[in-house]
Amino acid sequence: MKEHVFAICAYGDSPYLEACIRSLKMQTVPADIILCTSTPSPHIEGLAKSNGIPVFVREGKSNIRDDWEFACKMADARLVTIAHQDDMYHRQYKETLLKYARKYPDMTVFTTDYVLVKGRTVEKKDRVRRIKRLLRLPLIFPFLNHLRPVKKAALMLGNPVCCPSCTYNKELSGEPLFESCFQYALDWDTLTRLADQDGRFICVERPLLYYRIHEANATKACMKDERRSREETEMFSRFWPNPVVKGIMHFYRRAYKAYEG
Repeated sequence: MKEHVFAICAYGDSPYLEACIRSLKMQTVPADIILCTSTPSPHIEGLAKSNGIPVFVREGKSNIRDDWEFACKMADARLVTIAHQDDMYHRQYKETLLKYARKYPDMTVFTTDYVLVKGRTVEKKDRVRRIKRLLRLPLIFPFLNHLRPVKKAALMLGNPVCCPSCTYNKELSGEPLFESCFQYALDWDTLTRLADQDGRFICVERPLLYYRIHEANATKACMKDERRSREETEMFSRFWPNPVVKGIMHFYRRAYKAYEG
């Protein structure tokens, strides 16, 4: 079994998939990469073949949870990063990940800071990102980030963790990894469950991910049909009484504007 694998989840014919692959192949530590899809196409097959990446096809209707779980299972490694096809990774992502994984064998989740990219433009003024960095503060202290109350404290006011920046320890987290019924808040729900288990959440406050927002991605789709609002309301209800949830959601809906344009 390998130590780490990047498992790219590909859907449709993304114009950004090639940039994602290129960023993984440029890692300072040689990267093991696989590509998983429930929508096989000549575009996906061609990019995978030209880059020497094995392709695994999941039968059945596309679904974020099932696609992620399939990618996790296909990654023959202790550590797996579910790489999103539209995003790019800093060349030192894997190098940094392995340094912390070897230093803290009890690490169940590894995550980093990110830079927001709208279409093909880097967003220089991102207030949401600054707020998320504050929420992640409990996770940056190694003498605290193995404690369940500390891990959950980072998740009580929203999910400050950018899901494609995450690497999961399959041996410690157990399978299935993604059990949530949510579509948008799937990663938040998963992290909340993992926070209740033994293990350490490691957060590196370096932007090692370029997180792309565009009209066709899942975040904007969930916003348009109100899934994001419904699922986040339910998640907040696990931590707070209803009047507090209403107050939090008032400010959260204003933050949604960061994903417009």
